[in-house]
Amino acid sequence: MVNIFTPSFADEADTNAQNLTVKEIVARLSPDRFRVTMCCEGIPDPRILARRNTQLIRWQRHGNTARALLRLFIESPEIYFYPREGPLDAAFFYLKKRLKLRTAVISHVVSGGLDRAVRPPLARNILESDRVFGNCKYLAHVVHGQLGVDAGTIHNGIDRRFFFPPNNPKHRSATDAPTVLFAGSFRPYKRVDMVIRQAARQPHVHFRIAGRGEDEPALRALVTQLDCRNVSLLGHLPLEQLGQEMRQADVLFFPSVIEGHPQVLGQAAACGLPCVAMSSYQPDYIINEKTGFFALSDQDLAAKLDLLLAQPDLRRSMSEAAIVHARQFDWDIATGQWQDAFEGVLASRRSH
Repeated sequence: MVNIFTPSFADEADTNAQNLTVKEIVARLSPDRFRVTMCCEGIPDPRILARRNTQLIRWQRHGNTARALLRLFIESPEIYFYPREGPLDAAFFYLKKRLKLRTAVISHVVSGGLDRAVRPPLARNILESDRVFGNCKYLAHVVHGQLGVDAGTIHNGIDRRFFFPPNNPKHRSATDAPTVLFAGSFRPYKRVDMVIRQAARQPHVHFRIAGRGEDEPALRALVTQLDCRNVSLLGHLPLEQLGQEMRQADVLFFPSVIEGHPQVLGQAAACGLPCVAMSSYQPDYIINEKTGFFALSDQDLAAKLDLLLAQPDLRRSMSEAAIVHARQFDWDIATGQWQDAFEGVLASRRSH
């Protein structure tokens, strides 16, 4: 039995990208081979709760770092999986070095902007890990280029409970009003204001915006200022409802400029939704000019959106290709790769 500790959370309602990823992996790991300890603040994902050989550290208002460290020392896990950048991780790495703990560390790099400046905690996680994986080929390449660390690639999968093609494919004509969807947090680098400005240019097109965040007051003011009556602000959507929105939309417009490998692009592809995104982070979820478009500039971003909105047949062909392409991003495949990584790092340690 291999003991794994992860500082990720098992809460069913938690939609943080790291927590979503770890929940999907843990739910599929063999309970006969892997014992997992993770954190929980609210109601656990029922799959995690029902999994044998799984322990949850109940997160409380105070003392969480000390309580989690105590559990680490008592259980002495073979693997610390998916370190974060918080106080628990800082304390663990400090004690690991001082006490020469034998726990192996495996990191998954999902953060964008590595080509600009690597945050010290992220650099620490990468440099002190036994194995490092990016969640796309681009991030694995950047990790090697910036820090000299060889990184593999394990993609995040797509939750097929919520993200799947529509039963009846859309057959809109050139005269039907299409729907453009954005989904993500309302932060400056996501550039949700660009979605609203495109809506002002295309008053005959429906624009639906899912998300919440710090920019929301400014975005609502911009909708009013530009008199965008074709914009609907949907708020934060549960995954099931987001999947429904994707199956009803025609294009996912995602102007964000700083990303790792955003899961929303894979979710959209699984729903048969062509995507328009920036080329700067080279997402593997999109095949340029086949399942969607990479844009090189803001002008190119608008031009690619215009092209998709004007050509229903192009949208239809890209939708079909996106569904096929998304099949390779399966959580069962990804979990098998993680199990191999866990076994591999332990085998390597035993050989030394």
